[in-house]
Amino acid sequence: MSIGKTKLLFLCSRNQWRSPTAEALFKNHPRYDARSAGTENGARIKVTGCHLGWADTIFCMERKHADRLREKFPEDLAGKPVVILRIPDDYPAAHDPELIARLRDALAPHLPDL
Repeated sequence: MSIGKTKLLFLCSRNQWRSPTAEALFKNHPRYDARSAGTENGARIKVTGCHLGWADTIFCMERKHADRLREKFPEDLAGKPVVILRIPDDYPAAHDPELIARLRDALAPHLPDL
């Protein structure tokens, strides 16, 4: 992790396929650090206020993830940009080529140097 990098947090329900795939897109990226978590109790890594405090921008796969954050962590979200990517839970595995393409398309307007 380098000083000066923009910190990106990716959220989905269980932190199994979508958000870890998004996080992996930024491994060793010169401008971004990325982490991922889930909003559900059974998530591999469950989102906490510490995750939100760390992040510069929060990307949610679906509106329900953003709604859950606003309900559970209103203070931690104050002033943080929250972007809804509208990527449904339709992919069979992490690093699915179609999921990667969909993530790149959805992130391009927000992170042009992906």
